[in-house]
Amino acid sequence: MNRTFALSTSLLVLLWCVGVPASAAPAADDTIYDVVIYGGSSAGVAAAVQVKRMGGSVVVIEPGTRIGGLTTGGLGQTDIGNKAAIGGIAREFYQRVRQYYQQPEHWKWQRPGEYRGGGQSRTAANEDTMWTFEPSAALSIMQAFVREFDVPVIYNQRLDRTPVSDSGNEVRGVTLDGKRIVAIRTESGQTYRGRMFIDATYEGDLLAGAGVPYTVGRESNADYDETLNGVQTRQAKHHQIVPGVDAYVIPGDATSGLLPGIDPDGPGEEGGGDHRVQAFCFRMCLTDHPENRIPFAKPERYDPLDYELMLRNFESGERGMPWINSGMPNRKTDTNNRTGFSTDFIGQNYDYPEASYAEREAIIQRHRDYQQGLMWTLANHPRVPEHIRNNVARWGMCRDEFEREDGWQQQLYIREARRMIGATVMTQHHCQGRTVAEDAVGLAAYTMDSHNVQRYVDAEGHARNEGDVQVGGFSPYAIAYGSLTPKAEHCENLFVPVCLSATHIAFGSIRMEPVFMVLGQSSATAAMQAIDADVPVQAIDYDGLKERLLADGQVLTWTGPVRKAAASIDPKSLQGTVIDDEAAERTGFHATSQVVGPFVGVGYRHDGDTDKGHQSIRFPVTIEKAGRYELRLAYSPNANRATNVPVIVRTGGESVNSKVNQRRKPDHGAFATVGKFEFPVGRAEVEINNHETDGHVIVDAIQLLPLE
Repeated sequence: MNRTFALSTSLLVLLWCVGVPASAAPAADDTIYDVVIYGGSSAGVAAAVQVKRMGGSVVVIEPGTRIGGLTTGGLGQTDIGNKAAIGGIAREFYQRVRQYYQQPEHWKWQRPGEYRGGGQSRTAANEDTMWTFEPSAALSIMQAFVREFDVPVIYNQRLDRTPVSDSGNEVRGVTLDGKRIVAIRTESGQTYRGRMFIDATYEGDLLAGAGVPYTVGRESNADYDETLNGVQTRQAKHHQIVPGVDAYVIPGDATSGLLPGIDPDGPGEEGGGDHRVQAFCFRMCLTDHPENRIPFAKPERYDPLDYELMLRNFESGERGMPWINSGMPNRKTDTNNRTGFSTDFIGQNYDYPEASYAEREAIIQRHRDYQQGLMWTLANHPRVPEHIRNNVARWGMCRDEFEREDGWQQQLYIREARRMIGATVMTQHHCQGRTVAEDAVGLAAYTMDSHNVQRYVDAEGHARNEGDVQVGGFSPYAIAYGSLTPKAEHCENLFVPVCLSATHIAFGSIRMEPVFMVLGQSSATAAMQAIDADVPVQAIDYDGLKERLLADGQVLTWTGPVRKAAASIDPKSLQGTVIDDEAAERTGFHATSQVVGPFVGVGYRHDGDTDKGHQSIRFPVTIEKAGRYELRLAYSPNANRATNVPVIVRTGGESVNSKVNQRRKPDHGAFATVGKFEFPVGRAEVEINNHETDGHVIVDAIQLLPLE
């Protein structure tokens, strides 16, 4: 196979290295690359390096002005879940981060010993990697990669997305020959030909333009027999608006209209699919160093009504800081969303995945306007609690990180856009270990994590968030090779390591920058093997791929401690009358968990072993047929549970008191028998409280079984 570079390719590299804009370079019409990569994200850079290491020719077509995607765009607090799951070029990147900060000249705004940041990705003393970094540091390392391996990167070249016809998704910028992509063309008219193609964008424009099927939004739970997909109001416990916050412009007056950002059509059917996409934000890089700080400024398009809900949320009792401000080197931070009203611009991105370039720029600008206004409000508005106002006001954007004079980055955090429907669809079952990919190309390790998807008004006229799901408790798991490739009948020479084939909730676990790097490298390796074997990407020899991936340091099998996610029981699968804690009336019992199973529904509640005598939960029961019933209580046993949990049955004007030892293993799966009781027709109630209890009290569900 001829893999020599044409003169035009060498010229492109030279022009890029000396800083001449790529648009000034001649088109590469006559060059046929082994691999054409669309998108200079972290996955795209890792893929390009791997192609060159395998002796191939490659070009990276970057739609913007900066390589590295979110890794160089502000996400310096690496989300991974388990560092041991990351190998190959991805691990090499984090090793280079460590080496970068071992050089004294890279500490300008503080001494190395003064840096105490790191959060969940804190670097241990014995590590050769570092997982927290400034955007500029990441960019320097990414640029060093492409220089070291002579990777041509062509900037400011967007795929021509002009539709071929009114039907279908194929575009003029993608030339097909049967089931193979032959070339891609950019808006400037440059054409790039290749044997293999990798879509490394966050949007999936190349896969869509090639006519490969994809989805946007959330599948229903029924589509893949999942429990955490679709509309999830019952899961919406974290990042939630304080109860009772009025949703209308004029409080109590529905005719005045809803406050901005509240969807009048929400929330939808529980577990049902929809078009909605989890929220985006800018991962701001902030500093409190006076010489490097740009104070938060009030944007020209500021509308105070956009932040009225946040102010009401504070006034209704929210006291938490509305950000996660993780420390980075040089007195900088990676700042992310926290609490019910924060940096996530909830519900304002549904059109982004399919939008035109102009429409996307407008959406990005609206996100920047919103977040700039948010930070100014938090730092200056008198209705913001003083301790929060004072804390926020000491921070500002960095003068030395991004190209914009105001210190804001161009890269929006596109948490999810298109997702390919490929040869294999990764699902919740892969994450939780019920399904195991036999054709592993890397591991994922993060919690199934979706940010809020919508903001809606409930029946009482109060604002609520929906879509936040945070479910973990499982070991790192294999990502299937088939999730990187289309089905054979759709395209034979395309890899998709970012907008890969996964359901919404599984993608929420996979979608981490180190994993994208891993999958970019694996895609490039498979692409080169497909070229050598002259076969479609779906027909490569997996054993040969596995051998090469392992030789290159990829981690394909988890050999550490095995954790299995706690099992959830569908209430509909149980006999008799089952009432989950979500349907009960509560005083206290705000803490929720899913750590110990099995449990009924989406999890269970507990009292935190505090506030004894002041927490209770009441399960309403409707008895349609009088008789004797066995009452069972669901709880997860543990040594820290109470041995004397009060259970009060109220029926027919009488009360019967019982006690349950929640350290004892239940005798009916998740349920333990409380007793047998006579119930007349009508309303009844079962109460559980924590009066004088000697440990944690768990409330999950009750079950009534007729005995006659």
